[in-house]
Amino acid sequence: MSVVADDPIMTDIAAPDVPSRFDNPALMRGRRRAEIRFQLYGLAAIAIGLAFLVILFTSIIRNGWTAFFQSSIELPITFDAQEIDPDGNRSPKALAEANYQKIAYAALYKVLGIDPANRSQRTAANALLSREADSQLREMVTAHPSLIGQTKTVWVLASGNADAFMKGKIDRALPQENRQISDQQTAWIDKLTGDGIMKKLFNAGLFTNTASSQPETAGLAVALLGSFYIMLIVVVLSVPLGVAAAIYLEEFAPKNRFTDLIEVNINNLAAVPSIVFGLLGLAVFINFAGLPRSASLVGGLVLTLRTLPTVIIATRAAIGAVPPSIREAALGVGASRVQTVFHHVLPLSLPGIITGTILGLIQALGETAPLLMIGMVAFVVDIPKSPLDPATALPVQIYMWATEAERGFVEKTAGATIVLLVILAVMNIIAMVLRNRYERKW
Repeated sequence: MSVVADDPIMTDIAAPDVPSRFDNPALMRGRRRAEIRFQLYGLAAIAIGLAFLVILFTSIIRNGWTAFFQSSIELPITFDAQEIDPDGNRSPKALAEANYQKIAYAALYKVLGIDPANRSQRTAANALLSREADSQLREMVTAHPSLIGQTKTVWVLASGNADAFMKGKIDRALPQENRQISDQQTAWIDKLTGDGIMKKLFNAGLFTNTASSQPETAGLAVALLGSFYIMLIVVVLSVPLGVAAAIYLEEFAPKNRFTDLIEVNINNLAAVPSIVFGLLGLAVFINFAGLPRSASLVGGLVLTLRTLPTVIIATRAAIGAVPPSIREAALGVGASRVQTVFHHVLPLSLPGIITGTILGLIQALGETAPLLMIGMVAFVVDIPKSPLDPATALPVQIYMWATEAERGFVEKTAGATIVLLVILAVMNIIAMVLRNRYERKW
């Protein structure tokens, strides 16, 4: 049967020739412009974020790299027996009470060629040496009493103002009345530098010295050891507790209102301000339990509570990422639920658990507020021998130095921040390497 072209039935069935919106050039141009604008907004947001990040790191590095170097003066120190130990019995008390600062000043007068009887020159010269030169020489003599009666060349620390001048922190072009270094002291520093006996040396004391009121001798030894003790306690407590809690909630806990309440509270604890944990530690561990204030043990316990929610959430996510087929296969060959979890599920989720644990430690290492609440802002001059001894931590030490008025503590603050950032970066790199090395794609 032939079909007539102008059949009214066929004409009704045929689709009308209506133009599509995709054929509208103006509409398509508008959509493309909107997409380009959105991409530009995203690029602008990234650029602004990177710009602030660059400004932050540039400021920290510019102010802090000089903290890793310290100006010192090479002096021929004569350890005069009549000044140090006139009785000649070498008693520890006599060696500790000797006036070593006077010995250091006498050596400086000889190097500068000034008359010790000239009081004004003597006062100006004394300001070039650190007041902690006394402790530096005392430690040498106490450790090696045989130095008494000898002349030994020693690199003695320069004062904070002399060090700042050497590092360009004090502008020599300023009038003398506006500088903390006089013209006479500037001439002496130029002479010592030209003779090669005043130099900027690597500041090992930044890592080995303890708290000090003088910026040139202040160090991070107590803070580094305190942070180590705190992290050790957090690892020992938060990892087993957090992993065990995550395994129970993910694999064994019945799904009811009680477990739902626990899960909600764990998620809420992860978002609680850290200072709340400091208040809890102050009330429970110090006021109730009677643990020593400012101790690393209390700091570790407080940060364990702070880290637990992070470890639990990360561990549950890692366990939940293991395919159900792994569990079904293990149960199908006769393994118990415990064997399935510990022989199959847990090993496969270990990379995620390790990554989450390291991220939790990074979070704990950067905490300051909880440690302030439990008193870890003490001025500690003795190296802590155990977690029960008074100590401080890296972020708290940075906070303490930032509140000091001395010019030298500005670079110390930035230098300590660099140390903290390097430690955090290393821990982040370890977490990424472990995740990429052991992560499995399902």
